[in-house]
Amino acid sequence: MGRLEKMKEIYDNIVIPEELNVRVQQEIMKSRRQQAEKNGASQRNKFRKIIHSMAVAAGVCILFVAALNMSPVFAEEAAKFPIVGGLVRILTFRSYETEKEDIGVSVEIPTIEMITEDTGITVDEMNQEILNLCRQYADNAVLRAEKYRTAFLETGGTLKEWGEHNIKITVGYEIKEQNNDYISFVIRGTENWTSAYNELKYYNLDLNTGKIVTLKDMLGGDYIERVNENIREQISERQKAGEIFFTPEEGGFTGISQDTKFYINRNNRPVIVFEKYEIAPGSSGEIEFEIGGD
Repeated sequence: MGRLEKMKEIYDNIVIPEELNVRVQQEIMKSRRQQAEKNGASQRNKFRKIIHSMAVAAGVCILFVAALNMSPVFAEEAAKFPIVGGLVRILTFRSYETEKEDIGVSVEIPTIEMITEDTGITVDEMNQEILNLCRQYADNAVLRAEKYRTAFLETGGTLKEWGEHNIKITVGYEIKEQNNDYISFVIRGTENWTSAYNELKYYNLDLNTGKIVTLKDMLGGDYIERVNENIREQISERQKAGEIFFTPEEGGFTGISQDTKFYINRNNRPVIVFEKYEIAPGSSGEIEFEIGGD
């Protein structure tokens, strides 16, 4: 059986929880009745009908999310739903929140799971790397916060003043793009009292080959020169529009390397990412450049 047939079989065999199916059917019938009543309405009423249908869809979505939170059985079934491409899905492997000595920690660790068995994609090593990265960042951030707390109190700060700092450590992930060709996401670690240790780690997986995607894979052997030229042109245009960038002498953009961070967007193009303060003032936040193909 080919991959497409197996993916179709997986999709066809999904069992929709009865409580969700009944509610969806009720909303569909309700929407149909309301549409029948408004067949003779004016264009304005037609517009209202469209808005109402959107609200119905949103309501069903809310019911779905509520069911996920209230029913462990339903959540388990929902985890079986196929995603784009029918090959992989990203799930939250573990999440937790703690607070000790007014140091808050929030961690959400993702994992990549294969849906079909004949993809040839091995993600075990990547998942272990992600797990280690998230845990290590959280542990090190807590140690830094504890040292900061000790120094703060030893230099005259009070416990009340320390509590008012509202120290937060956050580790999480964001899916940047997910389609039939690629899955691209970022692991993000932040400490709200300092940006010196903030960390971004991007993962770009080619679903056709099962390999981690590099800029060279996407842009060819001369990618460094091409990307550098493209970014310089974009910086020049953005400066004309009023954006501020550091000069090379001030530590600004001088060129990319093999380790330059990037993700893949919905156009299947690489987007180069520079962290806060890296090539521009901190008020600019993270700086991104989409690199188009020639």
